[in-house]
Amino acid sequence: MKIQLNAPRLLALTLLTVLVSGTASAQTLKLPSHEKVVLKNGLTLLLMEKHGVPIISISAIVKAGAAADPAGQEGVASITAGLLRKGTKNRTAQQFSTDLDFIGATFGAGAQSDYTAVNAEFLTKDLARGLELLSDALLHPTFPKDETDKLLAQTLDEVRTAKDSPGSVIFEYYKGYLLPNHPYGRAEGGTEVSLKKIQRETVLNFYETHYAPGNTILAVAGDFSAAEMGKKIDQELGAWPARQVSTAVIPAPEPAKGRRLLLVNKVDATQTYFAIGNLGTAVTDPDRVTIHVVNLAFGGQFTSLLNEALRVESGLTYGAESFFDAHKMPGPFAIFSYTRNETTAKAIDLALQVLDKLHKEGISAEKLASAKTYIKGQFPPEIETSTQLAGLIARNEFYGLTDDEVNQLGAKLDAVTPEMVRQAIQKHFPGDDLVLVLIGKASEISAAVKKYAPKPDSLDISEPGFCPPPSKN
Repeated sequence: MKIQLNAPRLLALTLLTVLVSGTASAQTLKLPSHEKVVLKNGLTLLLMEKHGVPIISISAIVKAGAAADPAGQEGVASITAGLLRKGTKNRTAQQFSTDLDFIGATFGAGAQSDYTAVNAEFLTKDLARGLELLSDALLHPTFPKDETDKLLAQTLDEVRTAKDSPGSVIFEYYKGYLLPNHPYGRAEGGTEVSLKKIQRETVLNFYETHYAPGNTILAVAGDFSAAEMGKKIDQELGAWPARQVSTAVIPAPEPAKGRRLLLVNKVDATQTYFAIGNLGTAVTDPDRVTIHVVNLAFGGQFTSLLNEALRVESGLTYGAESFFDAHKMPGPFAIFSYTRNETTAKAIDLALQVLDKLHKEGISAEKLASAKTYIKGQFPPEIETSTQLAGLIARNEFYGLTDDEVNQLGAKLDAVTPEMVRQAIQKHFPGDDLVLVLIGKASEISAAVKKYAPKPDSLDISEPGFCPPPSKN
């Protein structure tokens, strides 16, 4: 489970991850240059030199994530990623961990909706050992049955435990209810039902179906010579056999029509967590800069319209936010907050009023200028290290974005006009068609929230999964 209400998930773009030379100003935003090489086996290699700290960071993207999970076996991509270091042809799980610790290296892997990310970091002096460990995990995982069973059991426990904290699972229920028949509606980490259906053979099949050099991007940033690094990586990963793999085709999801509401009963809840929204945008949406500016003013920072109304002025909550969970195809847009049981309807009413006001009045010139200044002036906390840089250029390559996402950010922000803002609000922010998901004590709030949808759906949080079955949806 990964959604936390107090950790804003803003538009999934790279436009905030910028490198600034000297001070942060629109005129000096510039991403360091990097080289791109495609090895003979099809592996896409990105090399960015970043001298000064003797560290090398690697970010690999395998072009298959949770959206590629077979229906009914949600969590396979995540389990496959988690098992890469849990046994290879050359090492047991314990030996892999010991070898990492010996050189002070880190290694991690996880599945997101569109792709699987594999990350490693080590000192420049340990380059040979670090690359060999990475190669062993990517090319030679054996997925031992005991390790597979152990990870599945641990993940199943995590899913069950997460439901004790509504803020940890509200997004899973929301996207499952918004997109019940679409890959983006699936629980990336799996459910109580799907995890029990996964076997070692399921994981092995996912690996063999999707893990191949032609389906992988490998970005390296840090203290090295690009020419030498290219040679060393070719020596380690060039032997990865080229082969055809299955490409996960993700259809464009359809936005919800009308009003729908799901009430997830948590009998001991003293607060109601709620999510309101509809389908949002894709990472590459042409309006992405304008959308980000508007969302920042609407619900993307402490001084946003939503937070001012629900927290500062009314005291109904400790926080309210909005975000676009953008992917290759449009993903969800959502307003999130929480409040006491007795103020559930009042808080939801106020959130809907703020959304309605956005459509009718837009954002003021002052708010527009403030949002632009905020983006231009903030320092780049998400891209100060070689790890963050490697991740950035890998994601850019995956989504087909260029360095202009960073280098032209200032000019693009300056070009956002009130008319562009108005058009973005009408096109990308939901109006009357809304999906509402609430986690709370049904006996205390159900009567008050029936007004939001003609035929509310219901589910108990103890029931498996994150969406009502088709018969109830």
